[in-house]
Amino acid sequence: MAATSISATGCNQTLLRTSFYGGWGSSISGEDYQTMLSKTVSPPQQARVSRKAIRAVPMMKNVNEGKGLFAPLVVVTRNIVGKKRFNQLRGKAIALHSQVITEFCKSIGADAKQRQGLIRLAKKNGERLGFLA
Repeated sequence: MAATSISATGCNQTLLRTSFYGGWGSSISGEDYQTMLSKTVSPPQQARVSRKAIRAVPMMKNVNEGKGLFAPLVVVTRNIVGKKRFNQLRGKAIALHSQVITEFCKSIGADAKQRQGLIRLAKKNGERLGFLA
């Protein structure tokens, strides 16, 4: 019967000790035993792997790109005017439309919750028509 133990003898080496206890026909000479003790086994080299999960970079891309009745007009205008100036104009138009909705809600006596619902509805309609392409 053989018992095996592994003990660390430094950073990169591990000494493998095998000792044999009297068994039937398991005889080992002193030289063989010393040779076994002197052998060192180095652990396999492992590459360091970062523990951080690799995430895909989020893309700020419009899912409605090219969809809707007005999408081609919006895309051509954005290409002509430039992205920065186009987004400024779009922001002003959205703000103006929100003000019109707010004034409408005030005139009919709608509360803030209904006003917010109308603004969300306007955004959905704008997406469907291609204004947000």
